Amino acid sequence: MDQQLRTLHPPHDYRFDDDFFFALCQANETLRLERDASGNIIFMPPTGSETGRYNANISGELWNWNRRTELGYIFDSSTGFMLPNSAVRSPDASWVAKERWDTLTIDDRQGFAPICPNFVIEVRSKTDSLKDLKEKMKEYRDNGTRLGWLIDRAGQQVFIYRENGSIEIKQGSSVLLSGEDVLPDFSISLPL
Repeated sequence: MDQQLRTLHPPHDYRFDDDFFFALCQANETLRLERDASGNIIFMPPTGSETGRYNANISGELWNWNRRTELGYIFDSSTGFMLPNSAVRSPDASWVAKERWDTLTIDDRQGFAPICPNFVIEVRSKTDSLKDLKEKMKEYRDNGTRLGWLIDRAGQQVFIYRENGSIEIKQGSSVLLSGEDVLPDFSISLPL
C-alpha cells in the first residue's frame, strides 16, 4: 500500500508535537503509528500471520544472543524510538547497546526513548513498499544506526545497511547474515 494513502498530515503551519503524538499512541494502543521527520503520522497496518511468525523467529534468535552476551537490550516491533531528526520509528526488531541505553533517564525510557538503535531489522510485509522501507533504512542509518537488515522475502533478498553508507545485497532462497562488529558473534541463517 502506498505510504501516502496511510499518512495523516497536520494542518498547514502546525506540527504534531512529541507530547501529542505520545498521547495519541497511548489513547489508540491497538493502532501502530509512526511519525516521520516532517511531523506526519503514518498508520502501519498489522502484518499477516506469516510475516509475524517470521519476525518472531528472528527476534527470538536475537534475544538468545543478547541473553548470552548481556551486551544490550532487545526491542520488539511495538517499541517507538524518537530519532535525532524527530521522527518516531518502530523497527520490526532492534537492539541498543547497554552503555547507550543506561545513559537515558527513567522518564526517557518510559516514553519514546530519544535514541536511535544500534541495530535494526525491517521485514517487508505484503502491505509494505520496498521504496518506502529503503528510505526508512536510510533514515535509521542517517540517525545513528550502525547496522540494519531490510529483509525482502518476496524478492528473496536482504539489504544490509552499514554506518559507513554502504549497502550490500544478499540474494537467494537462504542467506547467512552476521552481526559484524555491532553484534559480536551473532549470525543467523535465514530462509527467504
